[in-house]
Amino acid sequence: MVDSSQLPKLPITLLIIARNEASAIGRCLDSVPFAAEKLVIDSGSTDGTQDVSQRHGARVVYQEWLGFGPQRNFASLQASHDWILALDADEALSPELANELRERLPQLMQSSNAGAILRRQTWYMGAPMRWYRPMVGERMGRLYHRGRARWTDVRVHESLRFDGPTPTLKHPFIHLNNPTLVHKQLKTLRYAELKARDWLDRGKPVHMWMTPFVYLTAFIKDYFLRLAFLDGWRGFIVSQTAATYAAYKRMRYYEMRRNPESRDMAADLLHGYGLDP
Repeated sequence: MVDSSQLPKLPITLLIIARNEASAIGRCLDSVPFAAEKLVIDSGSTDGTQDVSQRHGARVVYQEWLGFGPQRNFASLQASHDWILALDADEALSPELANELRERLPQLMQSSNAGAILRRQTWYMGAPMRWYRPMVGERMGRLYHRGRARWTDVRVHESLRFDGPTPTLKHPFIHLNNPTLVHKQLKTLRYAELKARDWLDRGKPVHMWMTPFVYLTAFIKDYFLRLAFLDGWRGFIVSQTAATYAAYKRMRYYEMRRNPESRDMAADLLHGYGLDP
């Protein structure tokens, strides 16, 4: 068997934005052995993420949290290479995708393509989801040339905007989604806070009367139309969680508008959990 660490490196940067990801980030870094550079943008970890990252071959740069979109755009500028593979700390390349990238990247990087679309396979509650569409083969822009693509400047739910062709790769990368429901609920609180603040910046109108319908519509869409029901109780749980998030972020936005003091109070509480909005 060939030792992958001895194979030639490719001029690409593996880029991870992280905070308090010591338990997961090593697996992510090790899954991309062909990257000439591994770069972690840390926003103030207190669990040793920086040390773990360095032990797994990464360069670590500190940047105070800017929001997901701005943080990723800052990170792109810190890379030593124009071609970038962006992963989250709880994600990793499958061996099949790592081999596919090693074979296809040289030609891709010589082309005029802006990047490539990758597919993501999600593990939830300790096993892969089999039917729920957003967690089975979800298409995501994660490989890009930084001169031909840019992350949207939003606090949460950022995405890449490409300026050029983007082929789709065959094999998936793996997402180990939230080790527990407690982690998921904390993340939901943070994401809702970020989304509500984006709405506040844009002066989005408040339509609280829509909230019950938003909840019901979101649950029906995920549970039935996106086939979550075929994944059993895990499908029910993921649909209920998504519907709750859709409703809660609207309620939180209503509260921000009605009681502006709640913004700083909530930010201080989330900060105590290491979840800066």
